[in-house]
Amino acid sequence: MFQTPQEFLNYVKEKNIQIIDLKFIDMPGIWQHLSMYHDQIDESSFSDGVAFDGSSIRGWKAINESDMAMVLDPTTAWIDPFMKEPTLSVICSIIEPRTGQPYSRDPRTIAQKAIDYLISTGIGDTVFIGPEAEFFIFDDVRFDQNEHEGYYHVDSVEGRWNTGKNEGPNLGYKPRYKEGYFPVSPTDTSQDMRTEMLLTMAECGVPIEKHHHEVASGGQCELGIRFNKLIKAADDLMTYKYVIKNVAKKYGKTVTFMPKPVFNDNGSGMHTHQSIWKDGQPLFAGDKYAGLSQMALHYIGGILKHAPALLALTNPTTNSYKRLVPGFEAPVNLAYSQGNRSASIRIPLSGNNPKAKRLEFRCPDATCNPYLAFAAMLCAGLDGIKNQIDPGEPLDVDIYELSPEELSKVPSTPGSLEGALEALEKDHAFLTETGVFTEDFIQTWISYKIDKEVNPMRLRPHPYEYALYYDC
Repeated sequence: MFQTPQEFLNYVKEKNIQIIDLKFIDMPGIWQHLSMYHDQIDESSFSDGVAFDGSSIRGWKAINESDMAMVLDPTTAWIDPFMKEPTLSVICSIIEPRTGQPYSRDPRTIAQKAIDYLISTGIGDTVFIGPEAEFFIFDDVRFDQNEHEGYYHVDSVEGRWNTGKNEGPNLGYKPRYKEGYFPVSPTDTSQDMRTEMLLTMAECGVPIEKHHHEVASGGQCELGIRFNKLIKAADDLMTYKYVIKNVAKKYGKTVTFMPKPVFNDNGSGMHTHQSIWKDGQPLFAGDKYAGLSQMALHYIGGILKHAPALLALTNPTTNSYKRLVPGFEAPVNLAYSQGNRSASIRIPLSGNNPKAKRLEFRCPDATCNPYLAFAAMLCAGLDGIKNQIDPGEPLDVDIYELSPEELSKVPSTPGSLEGALEALEKDHAFLTETGVFTEDFIQTWISYKIDKEVNPMRLRPHPYEYALYYDC
């Protein structure tokens, strides 16, 4: 919206903006915000930042060294469509006020360091990222867990499980399990809502493309946004999630980006397209397999080699591995192929335009922190390019049709978050030796995930265990 702080401040004055909302992302990947009266923001806010207490932000510093500052990025500003009073929203990066240096645990800072590292290698100067985040729209969600009970309940007017429910009247038209892709109204009940989501995102500066119903019953959908430069793509994805959740709330609905909220139907992923450019020219087009360059194949080699560790950042929740299960329609096979959605890396059939040549990593999901996930994927790919890692032969078959013996020869993703974190513990030099991630960040990430997510899940009985073992 603006290129300079002065343009930002002039707009605030001209439009009589009263409130400026400062948004930043915490370590796990949730936006936090602070709303400031307009006269509290001046040119120094774009360099020295706005002070705040970082001790209560998940994964950040202790209370004895908690002073931090949010530095506004004027290029990210947009009028927040969900605020009653005119409010200018702006995304921030975090600095250490004592030194003025970027904070090493700030995800947006880490993403910038990934771009700086790419430029320093001389390989390229730009990486384009195109995320495709799926989600569910529910009418009701309830969950609880305590010492003597644990349950969840989600419901949707589109849920196939409601075909026999007395809805006064029940009109039917509920997508069958795994058959929710592209139905028209009245089976598709969220057309108008998705249109509002898409157009609202455009008002917020997100480049939009399309929207549609997705495969699962129970309200699974996807909105299409255009690819963008790495940091802007992460900014766009956070705006995407913010807009979708808040528009759904206006309709009395609730949205989740959980990878597997519904049993026995398709989960929600975030297929991530990526390519490297230099001096305005694409570098992934060539005369190798599927029209790729040798550089692109080496990039794929890096992703495949480091995939088990990568997933600790691209698929960072225990629920992520309810989606990534061998034998189901999930990208668990660490192989690459042209136009083949059963491989974890797909080369889209994009025609002869070299600018469209890219690869699609199909494992990630939208529970990730996009700044960390995109930065980590770039580091893995660059490691492949620098070390000329051979990705092996493509697997141009329906992997789901392979025999057990054939399938055993195809490497697979980790089966749990704990497994991915163990892989990250063993394999993170490609992240830290570049200077993009610090050892402190990696160890903090692993400890946080083990202490706050893996162990709490491990300690609690699962409801299905009662069905399996109560009568033992």
